[in-house]
Amino acid sequence: MTTLLWNPQRPSPMPYHRYRPFHERVHVPVTDRGWPAARIERAPLWVPVDLRDGNQALAEPMDTARKRRLFDLLVRTGFKEIEVGYPSASRADFDFVRHLVTAGAVPEDVTPVVFTPARRDLIDRTFDAIEGMPRAVVHLYIATSPVWREVVLRRDRAEVLRTVREAAAHMARRAGDAPGIRFQFSPETYNLTEPDFVLELCDGLTELWDASPDRPVTHNLPATVEIATPNVYADQIEYAHRQLARRDSVILSVHPHNDRGTGVACAELAVLAGAQRVEGCLFGNGERTGNVDLVTLALNLFAQGVDPMVDLGDIDAVRDTVEECNRLPVHPRHPYAGELVHTAFSGTHQDAISKGLAEHARRAAESGVPDSQAPWSVPYLPVDPADLGRTYEAVIRVNSQSGKGGSAYLLRTHHGVDLPEGMRPGFARLVQEVTDTSGREVTPKELYDLFRTAYLSNGADGEVRLDSWSAHEEAPGRHRFVCTLHTGGRTGDHEGAGPGLLTAFADALTGAGHATEILEVTGGGAYAFAECRVNGTTVWGAAEDPSPPAAAVGAVLSAVNRAAGR
Repeated sequence: MTTLLWNPQRPSPMPYHRYRPFHERVHVPVTDRGWPAARIERAPLWVPVDLRDGNQALAEPMDTARKRRLFDLLVRTGFKEIEVGYPSASRADFDFVRHLVTAGAVPEDVTPVVFTPARRDLIDRTFDAIEGMPRAVVHLYIATSPVWREVVLRRDRAEVLRTVREAAAHMARRAGDAPGIRFQFSPETYNLTEPDFVLELCDGLTELWDASPDRPVTHNLPATVEIATPNVYADQIEYAHRQLARRDSVILSVHPHNDRGTGVACAELAVLAGAQRVEGCLFGNGERTGNVDLVTLALNLFAQGVDPMVDLGDIDAVRDTVEECNRLPVHPRHPYAGELVHTAFSGTHQDAISKGLAEHARRAAESGVPDSQAPWSVPYLPVDPADLGRTYEAVIRVNSQSGKGGSAYLLRTHHGVDLPEGMRPGFARLVQEVTDTSGREVTPKELYDLFRTAYLSNGADGEVRLDSWSAHEEAPGRHRFVCTLHTGGRTGDHEGAGPGLLTAFADALTGAGHATEILEVTGGGAYAFAECRVNGTTVWGAAEDPSPPAAAVGAVLSAVNRAAGR
């Protein structure tokens, strides 16, 4: 092995030699690839399989009440084809499908899908379950790859082909001429199956079921267990897309799992390669590492300006329902839906988001449109949380990793305290001291309490107290400030003069032994902020008062007391 000077890693003790790379397990006959140059401009048909594939992966499978709640959520969200169960697998699944029929729970524009293995008795059980259902897709499956044929089924290719054709013919007989019944076929473990065998199976069923453009057959090609990088799956799907017979009578579907953690990428690349339909679960539930996540897929399109064709505008309500039905939590870092996905703790991230939100508001106002309708472009937030039913309350949170921008943002949005830029580093240092000591996040209320203690209390209860004051303009550009100050344990009357109210106050403070120079004064609402040089120390002060002059005077006094307390 050649040693790479830039890479200091060395061979591990892990037995990687036991595993075969994908190219030794399956041949993918695609050389002229079209998918890398394709773009997704329309959502595929999303088919949630939470009620079947997701349910069978739960430690506590759903009862009818939980299944119905999840089914109703899927309908409200806008899914038009929903896999509702595996009626021959359990009494609970059979009863739920019957419940949908007898309760009239399926809207006219929604098509249920039921799942069956290639066995005559189980096919009969499946058709018994959907009796009286005006529309349904009956989904036939069998494992087709060499390892499954040899180890699990113990059948060769010819035997698998015969089993599938006999099952498909029985399905056609059971369906009769019912126009609302359509068929689907899944060669399970497709991604490990010889491509020519897949075509033989699928094309044979397309013909047997007499598929047509107005009554198409669905061929679903699953990555049952991920074995390769997503580009390999895209090649496999593109090959099928190009080679399947009667292509205009076939809905090409995919069902990626997430064994390598690339289920979303596999689905997206498969759509680029020609897939028209994607099966998956909300938030990626499923056996092993789960099915592909339909929420992430749909909102990935949304974030690219493509209509996802489902309504996820109240993502928290969707998540809460799924968590209750599955009795599994959605990860707090889950894309789009996690509790923390729109939250920034890092100081640099907070600063960028805060500036981005302000700029977004400015551009919206300049364009004369509401913030909610203006084009979105905010650093670190790929979508507007409000479009998913989220508030901005949790976008920025403060802990020991946070900086000046985060604290300032929370004070402004929660308490109306808009700290000037120059004041933010000093306040951030105070916050840092608290978070380093506690090791935890600080709430907006705790931030305000810290601000009040560090700045506002200094104006009212500091070493220097202003018992009373008055000011007037003696002549144009000349003000006189008269006050009673308590300082150094003594109370006395003082006065000062200057070109403005605050410079006159600073002159009075200087006469009382606190040499004060006004550097900057700003304010907003009931708050005023003052940067002063007091006895050679530069410090900020703040005060709250409904009267702007009084607030400004209080801010200078706060600065004086903060300097005295150092």
